[in-house]
Amino acid sequence: MRAISPDQVELIFHMCGEGEPTVVLVHGWSCDRSYWQSQVEPLSRHRQVITLDLAGHGDSGFGRREWTIEAFGLDVATVVTDLDLREVILVGHSMGGDVALEAARQFPERVRGIVWVDTYNQLAEFSTPQEVRARMAAFETDFVQTTRRFVRRMFAASADAALIERVAADMSAAPPEVALPALESAWTFGSKVPEILRSLNVPMAAINPEDSTSDLKSMREYGIDVTCISGVGHFMMMEQPERFNECLLKVISSFGSVPDDT
Repeated sequence: MRAISPDQVELIFHMCGEGEPTVVLVHGWSCDRSYWQSQVEPLSRHRQVITLDLAGHGDSGFGRREWTIEAFGLDVATVVTDLDLREVILVGHSMGGDVALEAARQFPERVRGIVWVDTYNQLAEFSTPQEVRARMAAFETDFVQTTRRFVRRMFAASADAALIERVAADMSAAPPEVALPALESAWTFGSKVPEILRSLNVPMAAINPEDSTSDLKSMREYGIDVTCISGVGHFMMMEQPERFNECLLKVISSFGSVPDDT
């Protein structure tokens, strides 16, 4: 299916299943809707499920002037409002968690819950613009190799080697003219998150890899219920889909959207 964003970019999305709230799965930086492949069928047994390609990703169009979290949030809002979905749960992986948060600002009355999938492991400190600029330098100098190294470090030690290389190759093939400004926008968006969270009256949860550096207290201070999964990395929904799906279904159930017998 297709929709057209406010800046006239074609957005491609897939919809299956029935029942509200509709679960909208939002992919991360330089990924696409196929990264949720292992989640669509289990979720669609209970609810309508939508996966979409944000502008500049997957099968969606280009031609955008600014590749920002705010623009990507409007992509999600476009699909939700075009379909006139009255109740949604937004699930965002990595950068997609920021996109979900931004989308929720467009239609808070429709959002029954937001789930972050390894978007943040703390909400106490954020990178300064200068620190972000310094981190961007390597990507701007050699996008492909820097992205490959960046992605490989995100997996658990036990992750399948073929999966690691497939994801690293896929993400490093993203168009730099989209990926670079999108990455910088994602890394600078964090400082805006606390204010957005305070302005939204929406139930929130996070599913994160188990990490000793996490500051769960700072997350819970904003009312975010955090569940940690051991033995997985950043792409947990691909590394161990069955464990992740079980966890995601429980989180969604806490929003009152999936029967307890799942």
